[in-house]
Amino acid sequence: MALYEHVFLARQDLAQAQVDALAENATKIITDNKGKVVKTESWGLRSLAYKIAKNRKAHYVMLEIDAPGDVVAELERQTQINEDVIRYMTVKVEGHEEGPSVMMRKSDRDRERRGDREGGRGDRPDRGDRADRPRRDFDGE
Repeated sequence: MALYEHVFLARQDLAQAQVDALAENATKIITDNKGKVVKTESWGLRSLAYKIAKNRKAHYVMLEIDAPGDVVAELERQTQINEDVIRYMTVKVEGHEEGPSVMMRKSDRDRERRGDREGGRGDRPDRGDRADRPRRDFDGE
């Protein structure tokens, strides 16, 4: 059997439970046709580069699949019919990545960076209370 990565984008107005149901539906299609889903990752609600069918954001979901080609064709056919999916792409790969995908590692790295900034002002000193500072007006008063 061949290895594939299938990514689909679901509409932004869906709840996370509905997106998970779409992923479960795709998994059921694959397993019913003698394929196997190795890993499922939900990348969350992300901004799109351009509007697609009046959507500025979409829920991203990736499935790593081990299945024959006709199973992937059936999955794509079913995905194309679903109105909640605005885009999808299936790519044949040589092997699946071990551990989390690049997108999941990127979100973890971004979260760590944001956590560093939330603590304070870094190496900038505190400027004190605003009321204590003299007021500078443009007319010199």
